[in-house]
Amino acid sequence: MLLGLQTKSLRATTPMEYAKRFLFGGVVTVVATLISKRFGPVVGGLFLAFPGIFPGSLSLVEKHKSEREAEAGKTGVLSARGEAGVEATGASVGALGLVGFAVVLWMGLSRGFGLGIVLTVAGFVWAVVSCCGWWVRERM
Repeated sequence: MLLGLQTKSLRATTPMEYAKRFLFGGVVTVVATLISKRFGPVVGGLFLAFPGIFPGSLSLVEKHKSEREAEAGKTGVLSARGEAGVEATGASVGALGLVGFAVVLWMGLSRGFGLGIVLTVAGFVWAVVSCCGWWVRERM
């Protein structure tokens, strides 16, 4: 499987769908801020790590696939759920990469290393963990 960029889906998404994504992300951010004020920044940061636009994006992937299937005269419910599942798998692999990023950032900054070098190493770790996760997933 080759990685690529498909801009067709950007044109298929309506402004209202974008607004829903950003609204959901904003709500998640506000909730994380409130949790942070009540329980401290470490706990609040864990909730901020929740991918705010992921659930909205996933529902749009399923909806758009169902619409494409309906145009082709098929019901496509299972197909749409399968496509959403693939998207969720990719997001999960990326989230594992972000965990690696966060650990390197936390450990590096707490030990007094410079921000530039820590961000560089953390970005590299994110890329390696994400790519390895994708590679493992493709071979399952």
